[in-house]
Amino acid sequence: MGRNRRGGRDVHGVVLLDKPRGLGSNQVLQIVKRLFRARKAGHTGSLDRLASGLLPICAGEATKLSGFLLNADKRYRAGIRLGVRTATGDAEGEVVDTRPVPRLCDEAVEAALERFRGPIEQIPPMHSALKHHGQRLYKLAHQGITVEREPRRIVIHRLVCRHWDQDRLDLDVDCSKGTYIRTLSEDIGEALGTTAHVDELRRVGSGPFGEDEMVSLEALQAAEQSGSLDQYLTPMEAVLSDWPAVSLSRDTAWYLRRGQPVRVPRAPTAGWVRLRAEDERFLGVGEVLDDGRIAPRRLIGG
Repeated sequence: MGRNRRGGRDVHGVVLLDKPRGLGSNQVLQIVKRLFRARKAGHTGSLDRLASGLLPICAGEATKLSGFLLNADKRYRAGIRLGVRTATGDAEGEVVDTRPVPRLCDEAVEAALERFRGPIEQIPPMHSALKHHGQRLYKLAHQGITVEREPRRIVIHRLVCRHWDQDRLDLDVDCSKGTYIRTLSEDIGEALGTTAHVDELRRVGSGPFGEDEMVSLEALQAAEQSGSLDQYLTPMEAVLSDWPAVSLSRDTAWYLRRGQPVRVPRAPTAGWVRLRAEDERFLGVGEVLDDGRIAPRRLIGG
């Protein structure tokens, strides 16, 4: 980890931050970046200010892989309050509607959840970072402006109720990228004959990373004081740990680094792969072409 002329460090890797409730994603990104004195860093998809949990922060060369985590499946634990709808879909927003909650039972809850498992269409909320004619939707919402939003195709891989009582559901949600848990909660409320909002949200997984691997801001701050901060840098290749790996000979790696597709014996016949040198050093990401050659897509280092 060297220093550069601008005073920052050339830090490369992923910090699996447990974002605390009440802080924004960009706010904690800047805190982590300062702690590591990293020249370059970015997060891999915002968490709402009122949400907590896994926010992978990529530093240095790992930022080249951030898009793969952004597009990865996510896992959440969500608390849904029934009978009350808010302007933002969460506990921070102004109450805009209240409705009685019908008497619930296990069968009614399960029937409602079943409607949302698998591929579904979801209309993004106005309080989101999507853009309309160049403006963020949440900025329009703050001005009292509502615009038409196109439904988006998402997939709910798993939706389980861990506990329920008459006005609350505690859910586990495994979903594709682009899923809005706030919208899902409102739709579940409607399916139960009432309305709803999210009053607690925690991300417990993103791609190959899970809750057990997270580190708190407090732990990072303590490690910075003791000079042991870099122990919390996960190697960037871990982002792609569920992808097949392909080892390249020295000559093959030379051609690939110059942008040329290469042929590798016994390589996968389709899809994306991790690229490694003969010494197991991580080189980046490749894609198998129709003719079986591997083309470079995201290369790490020089």
